[in-house]
Amino acid sequence: MSRTDQLHRGSVIRHDGHLYTVLDFKVAQSGKQRPTVHVKLRDIKSGHAVDRTLDELGKIEEVNAEVRHMQYLYPAGHQRVFMDTESFEQYSFDAALLGFGMDFLTEGESYRFLAVDGQPVSLQLPPVIVMTIADTAPVEHIGGGSNIQKEAKLSSGIVIQVPLFIKTGDKIRVTTDTREYQGKEH
Repeated sequence: MSRTDQLHRGSVIRHDGHLYTVLDFKVAQSGKQRPTVHVKLRDIKSGHAVDRTLDELGKIEEVNAEVRHMQYLYPAGHQRVFMDTESFEQYSFDAALLGFGMDFLTEGESYRFLAVDGQPVSLQLPPVIVMTIADTAPVEHIGGGSNIQKEAKLSSGIVIQVPLFIKTGDKIRVTTDTREYQGKEH
């Protein structure tokens, strides 16, 4: 596969023995030159993003991938243990492989994993995730439309900024890429 009509965001490709997820691509053409396809890829193992042109990639091979739902069970040293919710098989993933996604794991919750050739290879977090406030300062009310925020520790252990009216035990929406408060869950 090296044609742009077969390339799409989210597809998994194999190039030089590495598995990559296609994050984005765009076609650039100037004058009478043939178009150049710029592809942004993320290495599934290392998590590093790379930019390539389709010409640099040469012939690429699309890999069959599927999404599997797995429940986070517990931490075990530098490993995190998950269970496939259909087969009940357990998998251990190194914390480095999970990357920043580790900060959003809550025991007992179900998460999506990308599986290649039947083996789960990467955590697929949604853009926004619902989490519980584990600890924060007491509720404060300041008149007017102030934009003052306070620190709050989430159930996973990360600390983010939230509005003053949020209290311990509240469920909130948090963006997984910027770790910003998006609103209170009702």
